[in-house]
Amino acid sequence: MTMAAPSAESVRPAEEPDPEVPERARQRRYSAAYKVRVLNEYEGLERSGKGALLRREGLYSSLISEWRKQRDQGALAAFSQKRGRPEVDPREREMARLRKEVARLELELDKTRKVVEIQSKLSALLEGLAAESAERGSE
Repeated sequence: MTMAAPSAESVRPAEEPDPEVPERARQRRYSAAYKVRVLNEYEGLERSGKGALLRREGLYSSLISEWRKQRDQGALAAFSQKRGRPEVDPREREMARLRKEVARLELELDKTRKVVEIQSKLSALLEGLAAESAERGSE
């Protein structure tokens, strides 16, 4: 009984991803400066040059339309602002650090006070026991 040789497609390992399908699509983000540069260049070109620019940059004409709307509404100025948290005043940062340290030290002080209280109670108890044993020993 002879078996036919397997074809090249059936031998391909299962873990090799299909090169035609990306694993996960990524949404591209464009800076305000990039949008302004591309818009200025796009608007200065003729029809054939516009298509070449879009192909070169990997963009769609719908993006250009959207960017024009944003520019006309003044949104590009808002996009150029820094993202994330605003800068914290150094004095505020120092005050926050000191507040945190004060809270930590207050907890430590509270623990120390409890230890001293327990030690004084233990000392009083041991003195009482020592006094009782001294009375018993003298009898």
